[in-house]
Amino acid sequence: MFGCDCFYWNQRQQAVDFDSLPEPKPFSLPAPLPQWPQGQGFGTGRMNLGELEVIQVTKFESVWRCIQLGGNSQLGVSFYKPVGIPDGFHSLGYYCHPNDQHPLRGSVLVARQIKHPQSLSSDPPPLRKPINYSLIWSTGSHYGDKGYFWLPNPPTGYKVMGIVVTHDSNQPDVDEVRCVRADLTEHCETCDLVFSMDSKSGSNQQFQIWTTKPCAMGMFGKGVSVGTFYCQSAISSSEEALTSIACLKNLDSTLSAMPNLNQIHSLIQHYGPTMYFHPEEDYLPSSVQWFFKNGALLYKDDWKEGQPINYMGSNLPSGGVNDGEYWIDLPLDDGESSSLKNGNLESAELYVHVKPALGGSFTDVAMWVFCPFNGPVTLKIGLMSVPMSRLGQHVGDWEHVTLRINNFTGELWQVFYSEHSGGRWVDASEVEFIKGSNKPIVYSSKHGHASFPHEGIFLQGATKLGVGVRNDTARSDYFIDSSIKYQLIAAEYLGEEVIKEPSWLQYMREWGPTIVYDSRSEMDKIINILPFFVRFSVENLIELFPTELYGEEGPTGPKEKDNWVGDEIC
Repeated sequence: MFGCDCFYWNQRQQAVDFDSLPEPKPFSLPAPLPQWPQGQGFGTGRMNLGELEVIQVTKFESVWRCIQLGGNSQLGVSFYKPVGIPDGFHSLGYYCHPNDQHPLRGSVLVARQIKHPQSLSSDPPPLRKPINYSLIWSTGSHYGDKGYFWLPNPPTGYKVMGIVVTHDSNQPDVDEVRCVRADLTEHCETCDLVFSMDSKSGSNQQFQIWTTKPCAMGMFGKGVSVGTFYCQSAISSSEEALTSIACLKNLDSTLSAMPNLNQIHSLIQHYGPTMYFHPEEDYLPSSVQWFFKNGALLYKDDWKEGQPINYMGSNLPSGGVNDGEYWIDLPLDDGESSSLKNGNLESAELYVHVKPALGGSFTDVAMWVFCPFNGPVTLKIGLMSVPMSRLGQHVGDWEHVTLRINNFTGELWQVFYSEHSGGRWVDASEVEFIKGSNKPIVYSSKHGHASFPHEGIFLQGATKLGVGVRNDTARSDYFIDSSIKYQLIAAEYLGEEVIKEPSWLQYMREWGPTIVYDSRSEMDKIINILPFFVRFSVENLIELFPTELYGEEGPTGPKEKDNWVGDEIC
């Protein structure tokens, strides 16, 4: 096999002077969880997938650690075997965790067979032992105990869920893990690169460790992540990376682990973030109803003038796709228009869409905020900050944050902070909370309303020369407590009659007019006064800006966004 150019150490070996391996433990939120309202499977610690029942295991026994050559124990990865598995349940694979991520927040799913009403006595069992194992990687013995990575070889018609790691060359016992019948699995793909090991014998013998995720994501995806990992050497093909390991499939059409209506409200009241706006924010949010009531107008290509929109938006065209035929704009009167741009914080609330994630093992609570106007950007060029007069302005700004909640425990797992046309997931352990609560803090950037987990200045499209668009965030007296001020607008999995979607949600066209500002001319004025070596970076930066930044098209509403049905894009 191939030697690893890294330092490795087993917990039993004391010859190397490193701290003891920490055991991965569940992250503890700042405040205790409440008693959730009564329901089916949400928060019970168990999940029915049809022919399998799974539970989440967070207790582990350390097996082996790899540390980068150079002695920094934080740069590496540790491998763990799940322990404390209840009788009747079986491990599906091992867990790994980067050494530099603290606190250790590890979990894997273990499974047992349950009797499904539609299963036949002649059907193959859902779980079977592997036939044997293939050694797919082993480390060199230059510094201590070796590490061995084993891929279970499944019986015909079964799939593997994860890898087994040992510190000796003996094959693991076939009773160590179980393989899952293929029709109970979904395809998965590599996700985050956890660690990369370079061989001393050549860079073509690199070994990489990845987390995995289901290929089909979003609220209709059935794939359930097990929490195991995938590892691959340079000689492995990309096809092997996508086919040798699978994830589970949720065949329970009732999605019994998802929260019911009462539990949804309890979750929002417990986890609803507080959204802070910049103390110098000129364009605050409002409710959609306030926007309509105070002068927003609906336009159509062949209309001579705009038409008022009724309070609930019921006279907006509904359904279909964004064909560009209709749009919303501000009143013609300058005073009314200026007043509408400023928003109305008192009326503002967050609009909540609740949907299944990762096959119903998690709940995504997407919380949308509406601002009548998006203000101009400030360009940062080195130490200079240059406020634009028009660049970045547009009518009707929709932004959101998404809470990802673990359906086994009811714990907040991650928060997605949307940033213009992108965003990022942040683990709950790295989120800032309102003191004494489990309510995350969201910082909305000045004028642009992008969401960030912390205060500061964040650059959009930043180059190596420090050229970018400023996103300034800070806490102020301008805020929305979404645990109190929210409106539940959709949760499709509950059924059509449970939540009545507001009329305006069906408006799939643009919430602002198509206007072409002379933004390039404004940028050219700045470029002309810059040193030559900076000009190229600024010109490239222009190409990175989203189209909406130039005001060339109005933004669409929540239901027209890809992440309404799909997963967050980051």
